[in-house]
Amino acid sequence: MKSEHYTQAERELLMQKVQMQMSQKRFEHVLGVEKTAVALAEKYGASPVKASIAALTHDYAKERSDEEFRLVIRRDGFDLDLLNWNNAIWHGLVGADFVQRELEIDDEEILQAIRLHTTGAAKMSLIDKIIYVADYIEPGRTFPGVVEAREIAMIDLDAAVAYETKHTLLHLIETEAVIYPKTIETYNFWVAKYRRELP
Repeated sequence: MKSEHYTQAERELLMQKVQMQMSQKRFEHVLGVEKTAVALAEKYGASPVKASIAALTHDYAKERSDEEFRLVIRRDGFDLDLLNWNNAIWHGLVGADFVQRELEIDDEEILQAIRLHTTGAAKMSLIDKIIYVADYIEPGRTFPGVVEAREIAMIDLDAAVAYETKHTLLHLIETEAVIYPKTIETYNFWVAKYRRELP
């Protein structure tokens, strides 16, 4: 699939392929992320087509089995440290591999946005930031602070990345979850480095 030739018919076909890989609830989330990502792309000058494709495919591998992820990590030369993690990390970092292989999407900007949509990174492209934020604020989200996150996203996308990163890390700390190193890297760059005035 080439993003420069993305027709409505191709979008419909992509949606069907994605829907076949997940529950209805997950698919509704994906559609919410797409709607939000396209709106952010139009606001901040990114490609709405790339935003649509990345959003529709960001959770493509979310409901694959742990066994399948472990097989792909070993088979395809991923860092074996990934075996110490779980689906929360795998479905982005490794999920992009499924998207490339099964959906024949080779646009590296789209694949990178999929890889980073849960962990973020110190260096993020405009599409990376859009998918990262859209996944957090899509209309189906109802957690405390999401309304504020949406308001920030429509004013300053970088501030929205920082807000999401800060509050995600707070949640992980409160639940005493293990924190993936790249999430710390994202925090150090987007929150601690700039010391943004964040709620």
